[in-house]
Amino acid sequence: MSSNPVAETVASLMPRARAELTELVAFKSVADFEQFPKSESEAAAHWVADALTAEGFQDVALLDTPDGTQSVYGHLPGPAGAKTVLLYAHYDVQPPLDEAGWTTPPFELTERDGRWYGRGAADCKGGVIMHLLALRALKANGGVPVHVKFIAEGSEEQGTGGLERYAEEHPALLEADTVVIGDAGNFRVGLPTVTATLRGMTMMRIQVDTLAGNLHSGQFGGAAPDALAALIRVLDSLRGKDGTTTIDGLTPDASWDGLQYDEEQFRADAKVLDGVELIGDGTVADRIWARPAVTVLGIDCPPVVGATPSVQASARALVSLRVPPGIDAAEATKLLQAHLETHTPWGARVRTEQIGQGQPFRADTTSPAYAAMAEAMAVAYPGQEMQYAGQGGSIPLCNTLAGLYPHAEILLIGLSEPEAQIHAVNESVSPEELERLSVAEALFLRNYAAS
Repeated sequence: MSSNPVAETVASLMPRARAELTELVAFKSVADFEQFPKSESEAAAHWVADALTAEGFQDVALLDTPDGTQSVYGHLPGPAGAKTVLLYAHYDVQPPLDEAGWTTPPFELTERDGRWYGRGAADCKGGVIMHLLALRALKANGGVPVHVKFIAEGSEEQGTGGLERYAEEHPALLEADTVVIGDAGNFRVGLPTVTATLRGMTMMRIQVDTLAGNLHSGQFGGAAPDALAALIRVLDSLRGKDGTTTIDGLTPDASWDGLQYDEEQFRADAKVLDGVELIGDGTVADRIWARPAVTVLGIDCPPVVGATPSVQASARALVSLRVPPGIDAAEATKLLQAHLETHTPWGARVRTEQIGQGQPFRADTTSPAYAAMAEAMAVAYPGQEMQYAGQGGSIPLCNTLAGLYPHAEILLIGLSEPEAQIHAVNESVSPEELERLSVAEALFLRNYAAS
């Protein structure tokens, strides 16, 4: 990184950033209170609020959102007449999954091979730290030249829409000229990237019932309808032979015309086992950024250990559908529900329940804010030109903000590059990316203020 005062300040702050990220990662802030204590999320929210207060933010508040979680808000006044920028991140995290699969404890930030490991290190507690670093660097080098609003969400990973509903009920709170969403990531380490599109998503539970109770498979198997077998069959109907998502009425053949994703690089990033084929057709970018993708997230049925020779009376699953720009998530939800009900075999009783939904998003990359970010990233990443990529994940708040503030520019950056392995075991963040993106954000705020 070329030497400049902002970059030098961020570099000097990195030990503090690591200490703070260690504290923040230690909170088990999974917003599923059947699995993790609500007190862990509340403690993380208080940590963020205290950090904002220490940085001079005003009106710092814990917002009780309709889904029973808290978002943290603060306002840092800038010069009179300055533009307003909203900085977003979320402090809630995914469950650690199989803790035995972690090389080091998931809620203890641990350095290994030049990366910092821990749940939320990249997604998105690292984003909170990135914003703080950028603001501190500006304060040390002439001051923050814009009004800053800061919002840290408490339930983004659950998709329950608490902050979206709160923003709709309090539309003036998050209004800004530009929004920087710190919950995306570079295409690869060292390649500065803004995310131009996001897939939306819907999640649905399906339950299949066939019998009043389980039956002995020797006495009744072969004629008694097996609920687990019926569920497996309906779930299989969601994909074609090559793995393409095939939901009745949903178009599966859109294409991506931007930055492409080399197939061998994708195999390496996704850690696909040797000899195992990728699913779907078209380019990798088509499949992960431009087309719908269904995933079975979980199945409730007897585990192998302790299973009895029984025909199952009931079974259920949780299904996720990622929805690309150009498809309405509400319509996709209806199509998914109809498909599940239509393809359930043998007249089995089927119930579906939608439990989360978010619309896809497409940014206006021709706006002045993108020019300011491109200039900033060229300094933070010498010799590299800012790239535009899609992201298969969902950030439902983007569409809510775009609807509430149609004139606001929305940029998506962040720390969730492929090596970060967000949502998987051994999630990590690159401290070099944290440093460079903090510099880029600080320079962006300065550039944008002058534009």
